[in-house]
Amino acid sequence: MDSTLMYVAFALILVLSIVRAVRQMHRREAAALAAAERGKLRSDGPRAQHPHIDATQCIGCGACVEVCPEGDVLAVIAGKAAIVNAHKCIGHGLCAEACPVGAITIVMASPSVGADMPQLNPQHETSVPNVYIAGELGGLALIKNAVNEGRDCVDTIAGRLLGIKRGRTVSGVHDVCIVGAGPAGISASLRAIERKLSYITLEQDEFGGTVAKYPRQKLVLTSPVEFPIHGKFNKLKISKEEILRFWQKIHKQAGLTVNTCEKVETIQKDADGAFVIETNKGRYRAWTVILALGRRGTPRKLGVPGEELPKVMYGLIEAEAYTDAHILVVGGGDSAVEAALGLAYQRGNTVTLSYRREEFSRIKERNAQRIAEGAKRGKPQVVFNSQPVEILPKAVRLDVAGTTQEIPNDYVWVFAGGMPPSEFLGKVGVQIGPRDLTAEAGAEAKAKRRAG
Repeated sequence: MDSTLMYVAFALILVLSIVRAVRQMHRREAAALAAAERGKLRSDGPRAQHPHIDATQCIGCGACVEVCPEGDVLAVIAGKAAIVNAHKCIGHGLCAEACPVGAITIVMASPSVGADMPQLNPQHETSVPNVYIAGELGGLALIKNAVNEGRDCVDTIAGRLLGIKRGRTVSGVHDVCIVGAGPAGISASLRAIERKLSYITLEQDEFGGTVAKYPRQKLVLTSPVEFPIHGKFNKLKISKEEILRFWQKIHKQAGLTVNTCEKVETIQKDADGAFVIETNKGRYRAWTVILALGRRGTPRKLGVPGEELPKVMYGLIEAEAYTDAHILVVGGGDSAVEAALGLAYQRGNTVTLSYRREEFSRIKERNAQRIAEGAKRGKPQVVFNSQPVEILPKAVRLDVAGTTQEIPNDYVWVFAGGMPPSEFLGKVGVQIGPRDLTAEAGAEAKAKRRAG
C-alpha cells in the first residue's frame, strides 16, 4: 500500500512538472508571437551585421534568446529560433557564442550596408591624414567598441603629435578636436585629459549622444570595458540611466568640458597643417580631428519654438518603452508611419500622426494598408495638411489647414529626413567605399576569445 501511494505521489509530481513546463513553453511562445507581430510594424531590418540561423541545426534551446541584451530580437517559435525584431539587432554576436550547436553565424544585412563606409586603416585613421573615426560611424554599433576606439585614437595621436607639430607652438590650436559626445567622444575626451592633450569636444545635441536618446532601461553595455581615468568597468548589464549617471560622475571628476548643441558644419585644412572647424556657434583650430559620430546623420529639424525640449526625438528605437502617453509623430514617410503604428499599439497611448500634405504618397503598400486600418480606429489619429508651430512642455500647437489647434503632449517624434554622415564625410574629403564588417566582427570575436 505504501509503495502504491509513493508511486502515485511520484506520478503526480511528474505530471505537475510536465504541465508547468508546457505552460511555460506556451507562455514563451505567445510572447514570441506577440514580439513577431510588433516586429511586422517595422520595414527596416538589421542595420549592419546580424545573426543567420540554420534551422536544420537549431535545437530550440533558447540560449540565444536569453543572452541577447537588446530585448526581443530573437524568439523560439515552433521549436526553432527566429529573428522577430531585426531592426533592434546591433550584431554583437553573443547569440552565436551562446548557441551550443553552432547553428548561428554572424552575417551582413545586405551588400549596401557595408558599401557606404569610411575607409580606415588599423589605427582608425581616414584617407585624410590626422582625421580619425571612432564609434558607430566606423562600422560596429557597440558601446564597448566605441569606448575602446575613442581611447585608441587619442593614444595614436599622442604618439604622433610631436611629428605633426614639428616643434611649432601655434596659439589657439588644440591638439585634438573631438566631434561627438557619445561613448566614443567621451572616451576620447577623457583620454585626452589623461594624456594631457589640449582638446575641444563638440556635440550637436546633448551629452551622451545617441545613448541619451535610448528608451528608459535600455541595456547598452554587454561586456567589461575600460574607461579612461576611471579604469575597468566590470558591470555587464547596465541601463541607459546607469551609464549616463556614470558618465556624468566621471564628467565632473575629470573636469571634462563639452560644448553641447554645437553642430560642426565644415572641416578644412589650413596652410600650416592645422584643421579649421566651423560650427553654428564658432570657429576652432586643431592639429587632429576625431569624428565620433553616429551613422544616422544629422536629422532635419522643424525650426519651431520648443523643439529643443528633451521630449523631442528624431528616431524611435523601442516603442514598448513608451506607454500611457500623449504622443505626436511628425512626417509622412515609412519611418513616421511605422513609429506611429508601433506607439499606438502600446498600452494607454494616444498617438497623433501629423503630415503636411493631404495624403501619403511615398510609403510602402503594406504601410499604407496598416495606417488606413489604424486610422479608422483612431490608432493613430492621422491629421493631414498639418504641421507643428510650437512645442510646449505638456502640449503641442498644430496648424491644421490654417487653423491653430492645441493638443496634450508628452513626447514628439520628428521624421523629416536629414543629411546622411556620408555627405558630411565627403565634404571633409574622407574616402568612402566597401568594407567587410562581418570579417571585422569575426576578427574581434576571435581576439576576445584569445584574450579571455
